[in-house]
Amino acid sequence: MTTELYLENSYLKTFRAQVCEINGEEVVLDQTLFYRGGGGQEHDTGFLIQNGKEFEVYEVKKQNGLIVHYVKQADHLSKGEVELVLDWERRYNLMRHHTLIHVLGAVVYNRYGSLCTVNQIYENRARIDFNNLSDLSEEEIKDIEEETNRQIQANHPVSSRVVSRKEAEQLTGIIKTMVNLLPPAVKNIRLVKIGEIDEQACGETHVKETQEIGTLKITKVKSKGKNNKRLEVQAIES
Repeated sequence: MTTELYLENSYLKTFRAQVCEINGEEVVLDQTLFYRGGGGQEHDTGFLIQNGKEFEVYEVKKQNGLIVHYVKQADHLSKGEVELVLDWERRYNLMRHHTLIHVLGAVVYNRYGSLCTVNQIYENRARIDFNNLSDLSEEEIKDIEEETNRQIQANHPVSSRVVSRKEAEQLTGIIKTMVNLLPPAVKNIRLVKIGEIDEQACGETHVKETQEIGTLKITKVKSKGKNNKRLEVQAIES
């Protein structure tokens, strides 16, 4: 089982690990910096370095219970120690956009009682779908944007903790659908909290403080079925 170092410290840029398995381009490590993708967030990329040679990590997936790194020319790797180097610029932009989605989701929930049904986080943009959200006027879109930016500039701290599934289901304020969507086999749940405005079940990477997000720009609003809306957004660096 691979230790996911980013769950404890998403700011690690380099680290050392042991190569445990090599199968074609598939490499399994004892611990990793590279996020495997999931929860709407894209996987990380970067390099493995061994004996002074760089090997590109172009994809990371979780499959059959293992975190698998897809590495170019992995047949030239050998089992043993390897240095992990993260594409930090890509990761940091993903962290900023993922944290933005949490803040935006909290604002829309507090304004309209609408829940996030799905989201997708890319390096330079994101999208989030809400249920029970009627057509939004230009004034309402502006209000959502301004309130989200106000919360971002309040510089709320971002923290995480792990609790039992039972405790997570009993917490007030958490959006229960996120917990209920997790497989029954998941007994312990990681919660990400943003100040006093939001707490969600989430296994992805985030910034430490909301000002790191930058400024929200809502670039497009689309209808996704009756009373469902998709907001396409960007986190503009300050």
